[in-house]
Amino acid sequence: MQIQLPVQQFRSRARHIMFSAVIAMAIAEYGTSVAHAGPEPVASASSASPAPSAGGSGGGGGGSPEPGSGWNYHLSVYGWAVSLKGDIGMRTLPTIPADVRFADLLKNMDGALMGSFFANDGEWLFLADLVYANLSRNRTLSALGGGNLGVGMKATIATSAVGRILPTGWEELDFAVMAGVRYMSIRGAVSLNTYMPFSAFSTSQRQWWVDPVVGFVAQWKIDRSWFIDAMADIGGFGVGSKLSSTGYLGIGYMWTESFSTSLGYRYLYEDYEHSAVSGPGTFRYKATMHGPTLAMGWKF
Repeated sequence: MQIQLPVQQFRSRARHIMFSAVIAMAIAEYGTSVAHAGPEPVASASSASPAPSAGGSGGGGGGSPEPGSGWNYHLSVYGWAVSLKGDIGMRTLPTIPADVRFADLLKNMDGALMGSFFANDGEWLFLADLVYANLSRNRTLSALGGGNLGVGMKATIATSAVGRILPTGWEELDFAVMAGVRYMSIRGAVSLNTYMPFSAFSTSQRQWWVDPVVGFVAQWKIDRSWFIDAMADIGGFGVGSKLSSTGYLGIGYMWTESFSTSLGYRYLYEDYEHSAVSGPGTFRYKATMHGPTLAMGWKF
C-alpha cells in the first residue's frame, strides 16, 4: 500500500498534466467552435408593435392595438449567424481564448432551434424566446502517438419578460420598458483517446444560471410596410452572472397583414464565473456573441 499510493498519484498527476496540455492545444486550434453556440444566446421577441427583441421581425404597419381592444400575438422563427470572441474555461482546465467564426460553428452544428413569442394589448407586452444548439466535433490527433479528441456542447437560452408600453407623442414610434429573466444552461464534454499510456480521459460539466434583466424595446414604422426594430437589455448584477447584456437593431418588411421578414444585427455579452455545480474546479465564460440575424414572423 505504501508503494502503490505514490504510483497512483503519479499516474493521476501525469494524466492531468498531459490532458490539460492537449486539450488546451486542441481546443484552441480546433475545438473552440464547439465551446459555445450560443451561449445568449436571448430574447428575440417579434411583435405586433413594439416587437423588436433580439431575433427580429416585429410586425410593422398596424401599430399597437388600442388599449382595451384585446391582445395581438406574434410568433417568429429566426437564424443567427453568430461569431464568438472571449475566454472559456471548464473545471480545473486552463482558460482558453476563443475566436470563432460563424462558418466554424456551422460545420459542427448537429441541431438548433430558435424562436420567439410576443403578445401585447396596447398597454402591456409579454415576450418569450428560446435558443437551443447542439454541437460536436471529433478530431484525429497526429501528436501523442495518434488518437481521437472529441468535444461537444449543448446550450439552452430561454428569456421571458414583461413590459409596459409608454406614450411617445409620435404615432410612428412605439416604445416600451421591460423587466424579466434570462436562463442559460451549458453542457460541455471532452474525451481524449490516444495510444500513449495513461492518456485516455473524458470529462463533462453542466452549468446553469438565471439573470434578472431590464431593458427596452422600440419600433419605428417608416410606412405601412417598412419598420425598424431596436432592443437592448442589461442584467446579471451578480445574481447569476457578473454582467449580461444584449442588443438588437434591424429593419423589416410586412409582406401581408400577418407575415413579415426582417434583417438585423445582434450581440450578447456574458461574464460568468462560478464554482462547478458538481465536481472540482470552476466554470468560466466571458465572451461576446455577435452576428446578423434573419427572421420570419406571423401575426395573429
